[in-house]
Amino acid sequence: MVEQQIDLTTADGTADAVLFAPNAKDPLPGVLHIPDIRSVRETHRAMARRLAAEGFTVLMPNPFYRTSKAPVMGPEIKHGSPEFMKRMQELTAPLTPEGIERDLCIFLDYLLTRPTTAMGKVGAVGYCIGGGMALRAAAVKPDRVGAVASFHGGGLYKEGDPASPHLVLERVKARLYFGHAVEDKSMTRENIAGLDGALSLWGGEFTSEVYEGARHGWTVPDNPAYNKPQAERAFAEMKALFKETLP
Repeated sequence: MVEQQIDLTTADGTADAVLFAPNAKDPLPGVLHIPDIRSVRETHRAMARRLAAEGFTVLMPNPFYRTSKAPVMGPEIKHGSPEFMKRMQELTAPLTPEGIERDLCIFLDYLLTRPTTAMGKVGAVGYCIGGGMALRAAAVKPDRVGAVASFHGGGLYKEGDPASPHLVLERVKARLYFGHAVEDKSMTRENIAGLDGALSLWGGEFTSEVYEGARHGWTVPDNPAYNKPQAERAFAEMKALFKETLP
């Protein structure tokens, strides 16, 4: 496995990222791995590494590079604490839909042009805040992004908000998978119902389901809500999605 630290030039600065490429004789399907609010760190490196080992070239960018290079938040900042909420605001404040989409074009172009990436469509997976970003990836390059997975994605459906990620669906052609948490303040039952309605109107191929007993952040091992059985199920669903849709 080749694990390469890289810098990508964007309109707003330099985004740090990591490229994971198995030692394979032939190019492999590409996947954009978008981490949660704590961004690039060993936990997500291990998650991306595991996906790459299944036969994918994986690019994991730091979406919050405008505020800080990784690590963007130290482990001493406890989830849900006042310090956590303050840092989260600092990391998300510079982000706009337009800026995120410009970034995604650069991230995808880099992934698509790697010699280790197979020709054809690529996938995207996002965790927590990264779920909406992964959906936007399918909107900025609809003919190149063939599959998207979102796990405990927050804020995917915000009624009346022109920045709500679900509004990009009209530009999306990919197959979509949404794995939701239970009792998630960032994606309530009402929000899930609204998203499901929008997906049905969209008319593409999708799965949207709530993971029983799994709370926000359940797929990420360093999150207090980590639920290993349900995290393993999520990984299996993601792997199946990408194996079935990507070259």
